[in-house]
Amino acid sequence: MNPWVSLALQTIFWTSLGLVVYTYAGYPLLLFVASSAAELGGAWRRLLGAAPAASASAGPALPAVSIVVAAHNEEGEIAGLIESLRRLDYPRERLELVIVSDGSSDGTDACLERLREPWMQVHRLPTQQGKASALNAGVAWARHPVLLLLDASTRPQPDTARLLLRHFADPRVGVVCGALRFTHHAGSQHTEGAYWAYECLLRLMEGRLRATLTASGALYAVRRECFPQLSSTAWIEDFLVPMHARRAGFGVVYDPEAWAWEVPAPSLRGEFQRRVRLAVGSFRALGELLETRLDGYTRWALVSHKLLRWCVPFFLVLGLAANLALWQLPFYRGVLVAQAVLYGLAWLGGSGLALAHRFRLAQGLYFFLAMNAAFLWGFVVFLRDRGQTAWQQVR
Repeated sequence: MNPWVSLALQTIFWTSLGLVVYTYAGYPLLLFVASSAAELGGAWRRLLGAAPAASASAGPALPAVSIVVAAHNEEGEIAGLIESLRRLDYPRERLELVIVSDGSSDGTDACLERLREPWMQVHRLPTQQGKASALNAGVAWARHPVLLLLDASTRPQPDTARLLLRHFADPRVGVVCGALRFTHHAGSQHTEGAYWAYECLLRLMEGRLRATLTASGALYAVRRECFPQLSSTAWIEDFLVPMHARRAGFGVVYDPEAWAWEVPAPSLRGEFQRRVRLAVGSFRALGELLETRLDGYTRWALVSHKLLRWCVPFFLVLGLAANLALWQLPFYRGVLVAQAVLYGLAWLGGSGLALAHRFRLAQGLYFFLAMNAAFLWGFVVFLRDRGQTAWQQVR
């Protein structure tokens, strides 16, 4: 092999491997160090009296809030949502619920009529227009200055709204992101469950650095002036809304104490479809995200937590291709065998064999590769993008 070709291939291999390792291990480690230092520094300043102790609950009365829900064919979920909202520990006179039925074709509309109460607004779009358009309509109908966005499958706790909305006592806060806990199905604890625990840890540490990037679309609150008119083709509004708030000069807060139950996709296939949609939405919004001016920590989080992670499928393909091309070199032949073993374990994790349930590593590898394959397929779908607006349930 030509030495220059060999050098180029080795550079591609090690760069690809290094970026994958940095994205999933290096960044969390550095983030832990930075967030711990920030937390320690803040505690030290408060101890010395240089900074007042923060109290999110201090300030004026809780704001009036409009809960906005976009629902499409949610007959099985809508009653549970409304029941959980009835139990909210929040002044009823400062609360309204706006539900937009996005062209539902099942019993959603009949269920809403049966459950309607004076503090609820129910609107129906004649055809399915997509979540972004339904949210735009719901926000236009909402009357209050703060919006709480939920999914039909979200089950907030009695204190969730109060904990989220207390942060708006600070006029600099534009978006408050809540946390989700999933009711896992059989086998998901070591796949989606492990991934979500990892993701929540990252969000907690980014929140300490005031570098929160994204909300969970099923649970976040936003000032009305921070909610943009969403494009009908926007599929990651829970990322676009916080970015818009930052561009408007507002802060974004993550509150892990304000949480709700959520139902995950019932199978890996459903999670795969959700990731494909996420990928398409991410690539659609890429130009807008790159134009957003961010401070140092937030820019670092955007590159490391989002942009590089979106690129991991390409790094995996490049690394494998370069490794195959370096087969003639003994060291890289051994590395290729190691890769083959890992891919074999991933296959075992997804094979459905009884033996697979004994190997958490195999299940985790399968989930990791499947989710990256979904993002890669999402890129292909994006390249053939026809501006689809509607989304399909995966529950």
